[in-house]
Amino acid sequence: MAKKQTQVTWGGRFATGPAELMQRFSESVSFDHRLAAFDIAGSKAHAAMLAQVGLITKRERDAIHRGLAAILLEIEAGKFKWDAKLEDVHMNIEHALTKRVPAAAKLHTARSRNDQVATDMRLWFKHAGSVLVTKLRTAQRALLAVAAANREVLVPGYTHLQRAQPVYLAHHLFAWLEMLDRDCARFERVVQQANWCPLGSGAIAGTTLPIDREFTAKLLGFVDAKGRPQVTQNSMDTVADRDVFVEFAAACAMTGVHFSRIAEDLILWSSTEFKFVDLPDAFCTGSSLMPQKKNPDACELLRGKSARLQGNLTTLLTLTKGLPMTYNRDLQEDKPPIFDSYDQTVLCVEVFAGTVGGMAINTGACAAAVADPVLLATDLADYLVERGVPFREAHHVVGAVVQLAEKNSVQINHLPTEEVVKLHSAFGPDWLEVFDLQRAMSKRRGTGMPGPTQLRRQFSRWNQRLRERA
Repeated sequence: MAKKQTQVTWGGRFATGPAELMQRFSESVSFDHRLAAFDIAGSKAHAAMLAQVGLITKRERDAIHRGLAAILLEIEAGKFKWDAKLEDVHMNIEHALTKRVPAAAKLHTARSRNDQVATDMRLWFKHAGSVLVTKLRTAQRALLAVAAANREVLVPGYTHLQRAQPVYLAHHLFAWLEMLDRDCARFERVVQQANWCPLGSGAIAGTTLPIDREFTAKLLGFVDAKGRPQVTQNSMDTVADRDVFVEFAAACAMTGVHFSRIAEDLILWSSTEFKFVDLPDAFCTGSSLMPQKKNPDACELLRGKSARLQGNLTTLLTLTKGLPMTYNRDLQEDKPPIFDSYDQTVLCVEVFAGTVGGMAINTGACAAAVADPVLLATDLADYLVERGVPFREAHHVVGAVVQLAEKNSVQINHLPTEEVVKLHSAFGPDWLEVFDLQRAMSKRRGTGMPGPTQLRRQFSRWNQRLRERA
């Protein structure tokens, strides 16, 4: 009686193949097929290395390379047939290659799917991190353009969502630029962390065959700034390590948090109560019931996507927290949250850039809001400090001035000087000069402050940084 067909990849030890339900449960090709280009690049480098050390011939290497190139073209054209029975992207490609190129049966010499997938993912992280940095730089340029077009506009700055002190709108936008710059730095660090070649680690303990890991690393671009190959240093850690996965998901989650906070500002600013900005129609929607509505849906979704990105990070942390060394099948589940984080972060960056790039600033509403003289209450305390009053005392005195204005239902700068002087003798006839906005801004000269001099420096700084990173 003929033996039942077993699984083509690892079935030699088994009397029968896996149940159809098990195949559906365990396959990963439905999501890891997107690694195909990286898997083929790794296989080409591996074949070249095998030929270099004499484990296959140059003719076999060339045949394998031609076959892989043809398969890649089919995949890119959407003509390649993925088979869930072959489990994953690696075996789908290798199986198809072996049908065309007999020498491909030697391709898996001295490697395991463990170090193969680790290599694919590190190549993918290098690509994905670079893409996100480029897109974030585009978003930063959109912000810088809005700042440049509205460099004289002042708005209230807020703490506890209460009006606090005046700032230039550009200064507020520069705060967002700083946030996105840190996000870029995080993705750049992910690229650096991923830049170590795992191939040659095997399933856990490398191989007894005379391979050249450094040769493969160079071919795949796992090199330092001087072109020296970088290979992982412990075969067990190599196949168990998912730090880069977590760091990438964390970078995406942090970017999502930043977009969520920025989106909240924009949602408030676009409301009738603020009306500082008018968001572009292309990134807003209406109401199915109320015809007057213009809803900031893009910003609300940016805020909502943050939760999804945080969830993906939590999934990875939970997935890896209790695993023994080295590889465990649980780790197959690391890719869906990673791919989702990448896809959603790319979408968020693009939507953010489009929203910001198309919004209009309502300068009249901004000017009316920033004209509130109580925004300069701290400046009034500083006025007293300059006249020798201890800050804590000055703080209490100005609080009393504010209370007096509220009691008399007038703005603080409409109080009679003789009434203010009664509260403290340090007040002079020039106390009302404090409420000149231009004076107030010009006195904010220190690094990182929103005064005109520092604003010009920050424009210069950001223009230069984004030119250098074009």
